[in-house]
Amino acid sequence: MNLETSKARERLAKYCVGNGIDLGYGGDPITPHAIAMDQPFEFRLTKSEGDHPQNLSGDARNLYWFNDDVLDFVYSSHLLEDFKAEETPIILKEWLRVVKPGGYLVLYGPDEVVYAEHCRRTGQNHNEAHSVPDFGLEFLKNVLSEHLNGMYQVVHEVKLIDDYCFDLVLRKKGGI
Repeated sequence: MNLETSKARERLAKYCVGNGIDLGYGGDPITPHAIAMDQPFEFRLTKSEGDHPQNLSGDARNLYWFNDDVLDFVYSSHLLEDFKAEETPIILKEWLRVVKPGGYLVLYGPDEVVYAEHCRRTGQNHNEAHSVPDFGLEFLKNVLSEHLNGMYQVVHEVKLIDDYCFDLVLRKKGGI
């Protein structure tokens, strides 16, 4: 099972009700009914950690399968930090595009500075896919404020939880 999502499930699954997608689900979606999406198997950096079947295969930067305002939630755990910093606002806008007004964008990810220290302290290998050295809650809130201000309301946030992670849940306001 995806160890990261299993840590956050109790807190974040309540925002993942109805029709939604788990991006980069790694074999263990946030809820059993979420559409499980990940890269094609041949492009994955790591092996799936669960046995839940994958429903969609592709690049999380483009959710072309979905019209605007159709999903109740988009959930992403430990994925957004793998993209370049300059892609972050474009990706967030795409993810919010498919969420219905009143629906949720649910993000769970590493605070990269705390994660790097955790890796040094524990001897754990650092995930080389992480491409944003200052990635974390404040980085995301700055991107959101600068590029998507007025499109969402923060309904839940935790700066540091589960050793080196953060939670951020946004409720989409009107259409994008």
